[in-house]
Formats: sequence, structure tokens, C-alpha cells
Amino acid sequence: MADNSLRFTSHHIVPVKTYTLVFIALLVLLALTVLAARIEHGVLNLVVGLSIAVTKAALIVLYFMHLRYNSFVVRMVAMAGVLWLAILITITMADYLTRS
Repeated sequence: MADNSLRFTSHHIVPVKTYTLVFIALLVLLALTVLAARIEHGVLNLVVGLSIAVTKAALIVLYFMHLRYNSFVVRMVAMAGVLWLAILITITMADYLTRS
């Protein structure tokens, strides 16, 4: 009797060049983060910092965690996690801002 619980799936093989380009992009974004921290942007400090951080996080999730090459269901589960985090942050901030 064969064991059907072990199924082999094909995995997308990512070229080393792609990893190298993503790594270089992350290094450039790191340098941009350091530069942005040294320059005063006024009210845009938060926007600039979060934009760079979200871009770095997206590159890491898409390429190093292989989310770009996974199925639609896996992508939706990852997006549900991000949505849940946003809901928790919103509830926390609503509580914090309504205190006297």
C-alpha cells in the first residue's frame, strides 16, 4: 500500500541573478533610509520612512519568502495576515486616541 500523504510538488527555481538584484535593491533602500533619516522632511518624515520600509518588506516577502511564485490561495492568506495586523493597529490607535 503506497503512502499518498507524501506528494512532491514542483517548485519555481529562482535564478541567482534575481536574488542578487533584490539584494542590491535592498542595499540601495538601506542607504536611502539612512539618507532620509539625516534630512528633515517636516510632516513627510513618517510618509518617507514608511514608504521605504514597505518597499523593503514587499521585496523580502515576494522574493525571499517566495510569495511571488506561490498560488493565489497562499497570497490571499498572506494578505489576510496583513489585513488582520491593520485591524489590530486601528483598534489599538482608536483606544489610545480616545483616552484623556
